[in-house]
Amino acid sequence: MVRKHVIVSGRVQGVFFRDTCRQNALECRVSGWVRNLPDGNVEAVFEGDEDRVAQMVDWAHQGPPAADVEKVEVRDEEPERLSGFEVRPTPRM
Repeated sequence: MVRKHVIVSGRVQGVFFRDTCRQNALECRVSGWVRNLPDGNVEAVFEGDEDRVAQMVDWAHQGPPAADVEKVEVRDEEPERLSGFEVRPTPRM
């Protein structure tokens, strides 16, 4: 099991990024979460099988059709053994 923490920059809010991310993660059987950030970026965590998590990281580089992804930062983290995939609220500043 691996865990990747990603920050996606570009035109990634208002383009169904979070919902599409959740749908793809469920299809890939990857656990984690996704949320918008106040600065206009999207943050997500993907946990699961290495190949499946890699698929989600690859997807994040494109996003849904209406997105214009400019940059994806990826950090390795220790898995927390999450279950399911959720859309989280935007954190307050």
